[in-house]
Amino acid sequence: MKKGIVILLLALVLVVIISPGIVGRLAEQSVDENLDWAAQESRDLVVTSQKFDRGWFSSEGRHRVELKNGDIKNFVKVLLGTEDAAELPALIIDTRIDHGLIPVTSMTRDKGSLAPGLGNAISTLSLEQPDGEIASIPGTIYSSFGLTGDLTSNYVLEAGSFSEDGETADWGPVDIVVSADAAATAFEFSGSLESLQFSDDAESVSVTNVSLSGDQRPSGYGFYVGDVEYSVDQVTLETGGQQLMTLGPMSMVAETRIADAKLAGNVDFSLSTDGGPPFGKVDVILQSNVSGVDAPAFQALVEVLDSIDPAGGASADSKALLQSALKRVLAGGLQLNFDKLNLATDQGTLETIVNLRVKESDTADFEWSALLLATEADASIRVPEALMDFVIQMNPQAGAVVGMGYLKKNGDVYEMQAALKKGLLTINGAPMVIPLP
Repeated sequence: MKKGIVILLLALVLVVIISPGIVGRLAEQSVDENLDWAAQESRDLVVTSQKFDRGWFSSEGRHRVELKNGDIKNFVKVLLGTEDAAELPALIIDTRIDHGLIPVTSMTRDKGSLAPGLGNAISTLSLEQPDGEIASIPGTIYSSFGLTGDLTSNYVLEAGSFSEDGETADWGPVDIVVSADAAATAFEFSGSLESLQFSDDAESVSVTNVSLSGDQRPSGYGFYVGDVEYSVDQVTLETGGQQLMTLGPMSMVAETRIADAKLAGNVDFSLSTDGGPPFGKVDVILQSNVSGVDAPAFQALVEVLDSIDPAGGASADSKALLQSALKRVLAGGLQLNFDKLNLATDQGTLETIVNLRVKESDTADFEWSALLLATEADASIRVPEALMDFVIQMNPQAGAVVGMGYLKKNGDVYEMQAALKKGLLTINGAPMVIPLP
């Protein structure tokens, strides 16, 4: 019994004393691999390891993250109004890793843990201006490296405020968690923001209770699939001390997946708005799904979209490539359904249902005129009489849709039943020939 206890204690000493030096090397590799993965996935980042001082029980490193010269960098310059600037600020990440199968040195800092793994890390962020000036970014990132190489990072920001040149920013607590697998290919995320407000002498924007979660994994076609869910309690816009508009609550649940080289997905979205008179409060509810999208064709479309300069717009060549890629997607066929697209107003609820199917066709012979013949669709619209009267009052020309028979009164609602098949459109049973392009 005593011999067994001695062996156990000796093993524990070896784990605590000897393992940090070995695991420190693995932790260093894990940090670099995950940063390299982030750079490769964005294709617009340059990640440089400026230093890594590896000790036996703990190590310290600094990484520099910059935007590559290209479309994204130019777009950010436009957003910041710094088109003439040669360089943008760089993000500096300073990290301390407490390593070891049992990282005992992590207990001397905030959120330290003795949980077995490759180590625990704490990172702080700062911005380095082109002139060399460095400004700290609020918040801290706490990371843990699992025994299998998986990484979990937790960004924590306490409530605070900042004011400069008449502009003020106030924020509540922020908590964001991102986990990546050992191969740095799939990841999960969740986060929350209690409040955020930007204001100056003229206007202010405030956001309350933001939450976000989801998981993403490679589709095998150059883009990610998975689940995303977010919600926002309220967004408020004010100008001159008067409330201009409120948005929220707002929520979305979306899922995308791949099966047999076909992309499918669904979205549930809801939004409440209040812009004041004359429209008042409006609630939007959307439930939609898509299926049967050719994944390789969609990959080509995504690649073309990524190649377009967001600041300079699409060139003639880019537009031609975009049209070709879009044709390929449509030639592959798809099914798009809006099971619910409702607008709820003080005057009643506009209800819409739309189902659209594009039959698969030969890409080589695909023309836009063939798209119309390959498309089948049906739609149902219901408009309460009170809402229709309100719309006509706001815009008398809207009454033409009633006069032409597009909307027919049925009791206290106006209705439309429309269908498209083989290029023939029928509205409330009346055929309408659509000119082929």
